[in-house]
Amino acid sequence: MIMEAYDRIAPHTINTPLLSSHSLNKIAQRKIWVKAECLQHTGSFKYRGGWSAISALSADEKSRGVITFSSGNHAQGIAAAAAYHDVPATIIMPSDSPGVKIKNTKSLGAKVILYDRETEDRGKVEREVNFDKSLVLIKPYDNHHVIAGQGSVGIEISKQSNKKGIKDAEVIVCAGGGGLASGIALSLEKLNPKMIVRTAEPDNFDDIKRSLKSGKIERNTKTSGSVCDAVLTLCPGEITFPILKKLCGEGFSVSDDEAIKAMVLAYEHLRIVVEPGGAVALAAALFYGEKLNNEDVIVVATGGNVDTTIFQNALMKYAK
Repeated sequence: MIMEAYDRIAPHTINTPLLSSHSLNKIAQRKIWVKAECLQHTGSFKYRGGWSAISALSADEKSRGVITFSSGNHAQGIAAAAAYHDVPATIIMPSDSPGVKIKNTKSLGAKVILYDRETEDRGKVEREVNFDKSLVLIKPYDNHHVIAGQGSVGIEISKQSNKKGIKDAEVIVCAGGGGLASGIALSLEKLNPKMIVRTAEPDNFDDIKRSLKSGKIERNTKTSGSVCDAVLTLCPGEITFPILKKLCGEGFSVSDDEAIKAMVLAYEHLRIVVEPGGAVALAAALFYGEKLNNEDVIVVATGGNVDTTIFQNALMKYAK
């Protein structure tokens, strides 16, 4: 399924580069390779899963339209893919989503409905909006076509690693619901089985890390309170967790401060813009080297949709 999705979406996605920096290697005391999905269309890997899911719809489903919920990156990926395929899209977004994500989703032609993530349940909002179930629900990570689309990142990592002679590596992936991590893990299981996928999350929102440790799905007690909005979920997905449990190593969690420092370091040494939630994997590699087992570490910089003010403040605080 992943190869089919890859063949379907490859002509429409960017084969993002695998970047390196001697300065980052020095900080981490090992070789760091950054898969720059922040350079993908709509500024994140979510475009891949969105395109995969939309392009797999039947003609009847496309005519009815789609609905989803997202803090912003999946929203933009779905909105862009839906616009290309002339499919009506309704996106339910938290009212505290970064302004740039709300603005971009609207500009792509999607209908945006805002909700309060502290007092409202997004699933209930979706059911109320889609009361007759006429719209096709495309969940951000618990969807087979979405996972398959995200797995295309793993295919590219395999091809790029082979060209660079990288055989054994830990692949650290920013994780919310686990769609990207599970898709990459499935790809590498077939193509580079010596590579081990490990997840990275913000402190206090490390549901996947705790779930991998306990062997069962664990839930977060909070729904907000981190600058890493892109990876704030209540728990791993019902589809994604069995994959993660089978194929992934121990997870990481990092502080908001460490994520922001990694965001600044990515800009300084790679000249890429990464949002805080998209930098947690890099933060894990840079600041938790004692928990790594390989000389080569591949991290996925999952998104670059950061509000200008947050980025400017981060540079003012941490840039050299």
